[in-house]
Amino acid sequence: MRILSVLLSVFACIVMQAQTFWLGADISGTTELEARGVQLYNVKGEPRENTALMRELGLNAVRLRVWVNPVEHGGFCAKDDVVRMALRAKDWGMAVMIDFHYSDWWADPGQQNIPAQWKSMTYEEMKQALASHTREVLRAVKQAGVDVQWVQVGNETTHGFLWPVGRAEENMRQYAGLTDAGYQAVKQVFPNAVVIIHLDGGCDPKRYDFIFDGLRKYKARYDMIGLSVYPYWDMKASLTASWQETIGKFTENINRLWDKYHKPLMVVETGVESAKPVEGKEILAAIIEASKNHTHGHCEGVFYWAPEADRYYPLGAFQNNRPTAIMDAFTEVGKCQ
Repeated sequence: MRILSVLLSVFACIVMQAQTFWLGADISGTTELEARGVQLYNVKGEPRENTALMRELGLNAVRLRVWVNPVEHGGFCAKDDVVRMALRAKDWGMAVMIDFHYSDWWADPGQQNIPAQWKSMTYEEMKQALASHTREVLRAVKQAGVDVQWVQVGNETTHGFLWPVGRAEENMRQYAGLTDAGYQAVKQVFPNAVVIIHLDGGCDPKRYDFIFDGLRKYKARYDMIGLSVYPYWDMKASLTASWQETIGKFTENINRLWDKYHKPLMVVETGVESAKPVEGKEILAAIIEASKNHTHGHCEGVFYWAPEADRYYPLGAFQNNRPTAIMDAFTEVGKCQ
């Protein structure tokens, strides 16, 4: 029976390897943790650098955010910091996703602040600045010898970005124009990179139709749809009543989006409660299972947001600076890749 079990496991791995399913993490906060003197460890208590630790846990990709000029925030996630982290990913054979926030600090559905240096610009000038910033960062990464597999033009742009100039509810045409400027800039540096448009609330089809219908109307180009899938936040916002409902609804939405827009998809952000690691592993495993096996191959991966976050963020996946059982959900899939 043991021999049969081993053979079945090997066969399962061969099947899985036929098409890479990306297991990733946004570890953009790594260098800031290091600057604060934080040391991370593997489950055995051995010291590890974060990128190496993610690889050890079975992940094959990293996501790195870019802020335009975060001088007031220590310069973390600026161009040079992103290059530093991208080189680490390359050293560990991991694919790289670059996530442009087009802001000097956090950009998400609740805030999409124009960078200080761009505030007096017209719409046309802002398009040029966005394109120039995109090219500059990507060229620096390329000159360092790192390939980029995916690029996000904006982070959780559920209401557009660069408000009010690119706020989708009032200025969809301009949001689409800014998005397309980013798309063109990406392709000028990395012609084969996959350009992602990323929204939050993956369980809610209405917000996806609003943005992607608008981009279609104004002929903005992109290659992939990115989703955030957070059962915790969905329940807080009364979008769903349980984590099971979130998983059912985001899976249904992925299949619906494929049918409507014919673009591949990716869960580019997810997370579960770090204080409940056993339940968290169950939820994350269900998210990965649904993404991989219930979307007809249209969802190409799952990325965890800031797994190394500990204490100060409720949806990390570490305790005492080492991974909890939550990360086993990745490891059990990643060992076949």
